[in-house]
Amino acid sequence: MRSRVVVFVALLLLSWIVMTFTHELGHLIGGWASGATLVDADLAPWRMPYSLHGPDPHPLVTLWCGPLLGVLFPLAIAALIRRPSAWLVADFCLLANGIYLALAWLSGDRFLDTPRLLDAGAHPATIAVYCLLTISIGYLRFRKDCVRGLKAD
Repeated sequence: MRSRVVVFVALLLLSWIVMTFTHELGHLIGGWASGATLVDADLAPWRMPYSLHGPDPHPLVTLWCGPLLGVLFPLAIAALIRRPSAWLVADFCLLANGIYLALAWLSGDRFLDTPRLLDAGAHPATIAVYCLLTISIGYLRFRKDCVRGLKAD
């Protein structure tokens, strides 16, 4: 059981790294695809990753690509790998991206994605739907992954 817990904790750490990296990579790809100029970026997982674009002609594209690609990349990789550990990481990313947008909305911190999405013209309903889907589906899937990963043989 001890080794199973160590592996589980290592997978959680990997999940955090994958989530922060793919989310921020999504912002970088969105900015590049929409013609934004990258001013500064930091992808280090041990502090809060960020990317700053300016000017950004299509901030909604840049901003939405973070949470969207931050979910789609890990899910696509898990679908290719087809291993329970890959699904745990992907489902963590699904849940974490939804929780991040929800908490950023509640905090109102102007540097976080949700207030920036709202300032850029995103309809609150689109953010709410994203949060509801990712949190509900992500919770159910991640919980199942955790039970399977920690269950004794």
